Amino acid sequence: MRPMSNVNRFSPQSYSETEAAAALGISVSRLRELLDRYVFTSGNTRPASIEFTSSDLLLLGYWNNLAQPRTSKVIPMPKRR
Repeated sequence: MRPMSNVNRFSPQSYSETEAAAALGISVSRLRELLDRYVFTSGNTRPASIEFTSSDLLLLGYWNNLAQPRTSKVIPMPKRR
């Protein structure tokens, strides 16, 4: 595992749609679906060309995983009374 201080040295500063989709392991059409669902709402249209940062990919990956069924072995803690 590489140290966090070296992350910027090995990853690009920005990603195109194709690069972002590849980094997330999804198709470009799925990436655009996520953008339309969570970012470009209320009548805002998606621009023709978008650049993404690594932070954007983190959030897009989270949104993509929301749609997948949970197979986690983590047991949720009960609410306190």
